[in-house]
Amino acid sequence: MDEIILIQELEEKLSAIKNFYSKESGKRDRIQEEINNYNEELQEVNEKIDLLEKVNILMQKTSKYAREQAKKQIESLVTNCLQYIFDSNIEFKIKIEELYGKPNAEFYVITKHKDEIIKTKPQLSRGGGIVDIVSLALRIAFIQIHKPNVEGPIILDEPAKHVSEDYIFNVAEFLKQVSEMFDRQIIMVTHNNHLSSVSTTSYRVELKGTESSVYKVST
Repeated sequence: MDEIILIQELEEKLSAIKNFYSKESGKRDRIQEEINNYNEELQEVNEKIDLLEKVNILMQKTSKYAREQAKKQIESLVTNCLQYIFDSNIEFKIKIEELYGKPNAEFYVITKHKDEIIKTKPQLSRGGGIVDIVSLALRIAFIQIHKPNVEGPIILDEPAKHVSEDYIFNVAEFLKQVSEMFDRQIIMVTHNNHLSSVSTTSYRVELKGTESSVYKVST
């Protein structure tokens, strides 16, 4: 009798163990399924991160390429301007460096004398005449390469104030060439008769007492 009771108890315990194992196996399978799902999601996330990183690298390279292209265009235009007005031994260079995570541009004027190369900031060259022309050429360059296109005239206020009379004729001719080349009107305020003489239409403003009088000079 005792043996029968013992066998029944063992069978009940074995049944309970089987039920427990079955439940735990179900939990294990669900956990494994969740792990598999998480791994798939993690793989998808990693693939998206990898794609974003590649896009970011591409954008950085594209941005760098665009900066290089703009840099070359500006250097070329400003150099041509300086050489047209002054002499062929002068060049304009832009140095772009990363500063606090952002591109920073430094401008330089390179002058060659025989075997000597002089590199200076525009504001330190030739008593202000160089920086006047660099500023003028930069304005023209930025307007011409800007996307979308900038419409309307170029408005200048004393564009060659510090340029000596030896070169002012060249400045006047340069402005005339720019207007014709880019098919863009130039509106200029100047006290220099040489600059005003190349204009299609010019007006003189005279101050008499407290009143200003304006009249056409030429057409």
